[in-house]
Amino acid sequence: MKKVRVSAISYLNTMPFVYGLQNSAVANHIELTLNYPAECATMLKEDKTDIGIVPVAVVPDLPEYHIISDYCIGATGKVRSVAVYGTAPLHELNTIYLDFESRTSVLLCQVLAKKFWFISPVFTNLSSLKEVDASKEKTGYVLIGDKTFDFDGKLPYKCDLAEEWIKFRKLPFVFAAWVANKKLEPEFVSMLNDALQKGVNNIPHVVEHEVKNFDKQLALDYLQNNLSYNFDCEKKKGLIDFWNLALGVIKSKVRCSQ
Repeated sequence: MKKVRVSAISYLNTMPFVYGLQNSAVANHIELTLNYPAECATMLKEDKTDIGIVPVAVVPDLPEYHIISDYCIGATGKVRSVAVYGTAPLHELNTIYLDFESRTSVLLCQVLAKKFWFISPVFTNLSSLKEVDASKEKTGYVLIGDKTFDFDGKLPYKCDLAEEWIKFRKLPFVFAAWVANKKLEPEFVSMLNDALQKGVNNIPHVVEHEVKNFDKQLALDYLQNNLSYNFDCEKKKGLIDFWNLALGVIKSKVRCSQ
């Protein structure tokens, strides 16, 4: 039987998922690779992988997509690892540099700027972390993922994008979802979900035995209190709302059971 190619994000926030995939029955049926969010999306689009946990902004652009899991990377409050770091308060920013690793966070910032913050900064791509300069006046930087922990406190202002979205829309936010670019056997999808559930249900074990490059208490607090993994009805509503605002996607393949 041909193994299913699976691409996961190489961030702390997906370590519970990776643990579950590597330590359950599905491990014998997959080829697992770890990549940045944008790379996961590209691989799925180019059919270099069959399943990926990908930034939700790219999903409607796929020729074919199936959101196959009961789990996601989401937030119901501060997410901590997706933020605008600024040298001035938000409403004084003239320029905002955008992280190259995830289209979702970039679009989220642009939606909030236009429709919630009512600011019109110049948006420009951040090509390297060396460009982050605390001495630049009225400048902000959208940063995501593990590197944000290193930038906390280095710039005087930080605005959590998940928290701002929730203030704006009164709905949780979904950053990444498990997506297949083709139909898969129901038995495999069930096995995959069981594996992801195992990881989410064993976060303290994952932190204790798998986390190497982070303070363990920080990692535990982040995974348990800043992230929300269940892809429930409210998150599906939030995802559709974001697609409509950011991408003009009126019809969605995401359905919410009432």
